Amino acid sequence: MADGISSFWGPVTSTTEWCENNYVYSSYIAEFYNTLSNVPCILLALIGLINALRQRFEKRFSVLHISNMILSIGSMIYHASLQHVQQQSDETPMVWEMLLYLYILYSPDWHYRSTMPTFLFLYGAAFAIVHSQVRFGIGFKVHYVLLCLLCIPRMYKYYIHTKDTSAKRLAKWYVATLFLGSLCWLFDRLFCKEITGWPINPQGHALWHVLMGFNSYFANTFLMFCRAQQRDWSPKVVHLMGVFPYVKINKPKTQ
Repeated sequence: MADGISSFWGPVTSTTEWCENNYVYSSYIAEFYNTLSNVPCILLALIGLINALRQRFEKRFSVLHISNMILSIGSMIYHASLQHVQQQSDETPMVWEMLLYLYILYSPDWHYRSTMPTFLFLYGAAFAIVHSQVRFGIGFKVHYVLLCLLCIPRMYKYYIHTKDTSAKRLAKWYVATLFLGSLCWLFDRLFCKEITGWPINPQGHALWHVLMGFNSYFANTFLMFCRAQQRDWSPKVVHLMGVFPYVKINKPKTQ
């Protein structure tokens, strides 16, 4: 929302603004809370990356955690500037990340090993090129939701075939954070006019960022557990300081 002090970045050129006054705290940050709320997402992805590297999980999970970090950094840049080019640094990694999830979810049962990563890579590259030239608006949101919906059947299959109670709890936290985050996103978009009259802005989009950071972490951890089961690595969900969940594996010596 247009407001606040003068801008370092110039006039807003992004196709979307969110329900937060611009440049209230700094001339370098358009949407202060929407920018800083990406920091927990980066930290959670970093924790997941360290665990994946430390226990020598397959490279796909390291790439997935890194993609979560890239997405969060891109989102920070976008919300700090509200420029069209920087908006692409948020939206394009969103699509790339979903393509990675599709690969991780479906590749174990894919009979032609090279076709799926090749297709997904070309799809992601083509989207990035087209998106750099075309302003999709609502079309981007529909496209992103469709990619998310493609993941649901496979996630459900993994859930029903997982017997471990702690792993199932990760999947439930994934669903809960997705639901709550979506509510925050919709509330921020649909009721912005009403929110601007409130004494305190609940910062629904910033809450969406934080909840999606946890959502990605829970999803990644659950998928790491399922993949470790497929590889017979005897996975178990343990908790750092009795609270924070991560997957611990016991690889056979031959691996």
